[in-house]
Amino acid sequence: MAIKTGLRQGELIGLQWADLDLSRGLLNVRRSIWRGVEGLPKGGRERTLELPPSAVDALKGHRHLRGRFVFCQDDGQPLTAGKMESPLRRNLKRAGISREHGRIGWHDLRHTYGGHLAMRAVPMKVIQELMGHATIEMTGKDR
Repeated sequence: MAIKTGLRQGELIGLQWADLDLSRGLLNVRRSIWRGVEGLPKGGRERTLELPPSAVDALKGHRHLRGRFVFCQDDGQPLTAGKMESPLRRNLKRAGISREHGRIGWHDLRHTYGGHLAMRAVPMKVIQELMGHATIEMTGKDR
């Protein structure tokens, strides 16, 4: 979902089933949870994204009854950044994806999303809005 939506890690942690309209393929970014604190997404405002069909299918396949959070612990509580680290490492290793220097992290998936939009010639203003950047300069830095 991170690479298909460009959501920040805290936005993924805060994503609830009520934020999704899978029949219309829409995701409302309404909150972020970071270090256990819930608030508005970074930048202070909500945004709506269109989901690609592959993301809709993945979410339908992931549907569970553990609670309101899309990605949660077994007891329905929100994930933490620490609990998200092992699955990312495991899946990167399984896919044979690595980097010469440093580790690939969740924010790198966000950069990949923005880069893919730019490669498809999506206007920078649209990329800014989709990624929830406060300024166009921030969008240019992420590229």
